[in-house]
Amino acid sequence: MRIRLKRRRFGQIMISGTVVAVLGNLTSKTWAQTSPRSQSAPNQAPEVVDVTLRVNGTERNLKIDARVTLLDALRDRIGLTGTKKGCDRGQCGACTVLVNGQRINSCLSLAIMYDDTEITTVEGLARGNELHPVQAAFIKHDGFQCGYCTPGQVCSAVGAIAEAKAGTASSVTADVRKQGQVELTAMEISERMSGNICRCGAYPGIVAAVQEVSQANS
Repeated sequence: MRIRLKRRRFGQIMISGTVVAVLGNLTSKTWAQTSPRSQSAPNQAPEVVDVTLRVNGTERNLKIDARVTLLDALRDRIGLTGTKKGCDRGQCGACTVLVNGQRINSCLSLAIMYDDTEITTVEGLARGNELHPVQAAFIKHDGFQCGYCTPGQVCSAVGAIAEAKAGTASSVTADVRKQGQVELTAMEISERMSGNICRCGAYPGIVAAVQEVSQANS
């Protein structure tokens, strides 16, 4: 079917389209000029700071950009690549490390926040040739498949076991008023380890490994 337009109507359409395009261009330019990001100097040098990280019992003196995450400092500046970069948004848990014994997502943490702080990565859990009990249990129960998430899973499990031993309740703890160690049932472990994602699906082995170590420490 042929569509016929009168010359006047065609001219109106073309003019209105031109006006919209011009207005859109002006609006984008105005936004770019008033945007806070555009007002910053494009070639401004990053702020370099001195940081001392105590990683796995060793002091590491670094000069880094103040915006560097703990994850990038560990991997790229120190060379401890056991800590993995997964989603880089704090959702997968592959970057989990222990800071003063507590587990954190290192991809969401700036390195300068942990100046002169005890940091433990997966490389620091073993004692020489002797594996950490959680590492040994993961091997025994095949708590990994591709293994990419395993460093974060292991560090998170160490932290979760310590939290339960200290009596820290979770959202599925039956009696939060009860004093003393929280029993790590399969439900407790699933809840406490829910921040660590295994895309291969090795969850049964992970739960079994955490449960075995927890019971041995009770």
